[in-house]
Amino acid sequence: MKLTEDPHRRLNALTNEWILVSPHRATRPWQGEVAPLPTAAEPQYDPSCYLCPGNARVGGVRNPAYTSTFVFDNDFAALKPQAQSPTRGEDRLDVENTGLVVAQAEPGICRVICFSPRHDLTLATMTSNQIEPVVHTWIEQFRELGDRDFIHHVQIFENRGAMMGASNPHPHCQIWATASIPEEPAKELVVQGVYRNAHGRCLLCDYVALEGRESVRVVCENEGFVALVPFWAVWPFEVLVCSRRHFASLDSLSNDEVRTLSDMLHQVTATYDKVFGVPFPYSMGFHQAPTDGTDHPEWHFHAHFYPPLLRSATIRKFMVGFEMLGNPQRDITPEIAAERLRDLAKTTR
Repeated sequence: MKLTEDPHRRLNALTNEWILVSPHRATRPWQGEVAPLPTAAEPQYDPSCYLCPGNARVGGVRNPAYTSTFVFDNDFAALKPQAQSPTRGEDRLDVENTGLVVAQAEPGICRVICFSPRHDLTLATMTSNQIEPVVHTWIEQFRELGDRDFIHHVQIFENRGAMMGASNPHPHCQIWATASIPEEPAKELVVQGVYRNAHGRCLLCDYVALEGRESVRVVCENEGFVALVPFWAVWPFEVLVCSRRHFASLDSLSNDEVRTLSDMLHQVTATYDKVFGVPFPYSMGFHQAPTDGTDHPEWHFHAHFYPPLLRSATIRKFMVGFEMLGNPQRDITPEIAAERLRDLAKTTR
């Protein structure tokens, strides 16, 4: 079997799920039409933006004249803290006690974090020094929310671009803090625990070391973090960012790691913008240990970048057909995607 030519399956070592790879269908992601979208420059301040300093939000609350990061409870939150705790038996619904129609209360907290008062910036155009206050705010929010008794998981994520459902171009991200552990991190928690029990080591520590030896899927790295296209990547230019040191969550970052994480986030996002010469859409999120009061030595801090663009600024990958009914599939191999990103990353600094 040749990974560069033959159809094959790859195992996602973090979730124990399979992906179909068909390299014979598309050997180079940048062949074919590249049609960048015309993009208008955003102003530094937009009087119609509900996230800019001093402006009123949709619900009528007026933002303060903030000068750094700004955090507020989401005006249209998907979760409510006053929902009854799902740990109480009366909050679970099981119609006819068959396990077929089951529901459970899910209390939680949703917040928005504005990265900067400037409307025209993104992680790709901010400097590393400008991103550092954002990282510090993430740390503060993770600690505060994770310390609440009913919060067992804190998900920090950014949807960038209208293609990813972002309703406002102002640089911002969201936090959803939940009473339960969501499905994706729950799968990773199980697999990392199984690996640690079997090998006595950390799964992602071993994986990062392996990728360092092979080099073919590493995009960029610094003294604190490594960015790579994972062997099992589903999305065309998917990137996994892993800490070099083993720790579980943002609140364990050293001052040097705050700096190197900020640098890595800038480098990855700025590299993305060079792929098709447009602001690159993506969903990015940090996967951290649950805040359930239990130590999780198996957990390794990491972030996922999931960008949808495939062959140009207007052509995206969709999950349809076999991928919805069977399992994910990709044509562009992770090795080819990594080579493309690596070449662009060299020109980012």
